[in-house]
Amino acid sequence: MAAPIKFESPHRNARQELLDRLEQAPSEHAEALLSIYELLQGLHDRGVLAGLNGALSSSNFILDTAVETANTPENIRAIRNLLVLTQLLGRIDPDVLGRLAGAVPEALDRVSQTSSKAPSLLSLLQKFNSQDSRRGMAFTAALLESLGKRLGEKREE
Repeated sequence: MAAPIKFESPHRNARQELLDRLEQAPSEHAEALLSIYELLQGLHDRGVLAGLNGALSSSNFILDTAVETANTPENIRAIRNLLVLTQLLGRIDPDVLGRLAGAVPEALDRVSQTSSKAPSLLSLLQKFNSQDSRRGMAFTAALLESLGKRLGEKREE
């Protein structure tokens, strides 16, 4: 039968090893330590450290104030509306939204380049008769129809 192997480990002093590593750290990491000191000095010069110390010392007050402010019906609705708008933006094809975003400044440029006089009814009718205007009106009509349908659903519930 095989004899067991004796394993004897020298007694390690973990605390002493950490102290030795700490003693060697400044010479091994001198460049990094200098960078840290420069960063701390920059934060101190700009008052960031003082602000952080103040925020830490009054963290309960800040948290209580933030919760109290956010816990109003208006802010709760605002947060919910922000979430709904985020979902809406997520559903829109980025190409379509890009075309819409490009159309707004283009239309504003066209309007600002014309005279300050209001356009005549005839010129407006000519614009409404263009294929692009009819496409825009079809979108607007579809949007209004969908909006009316959704508003009617709310009342029926």
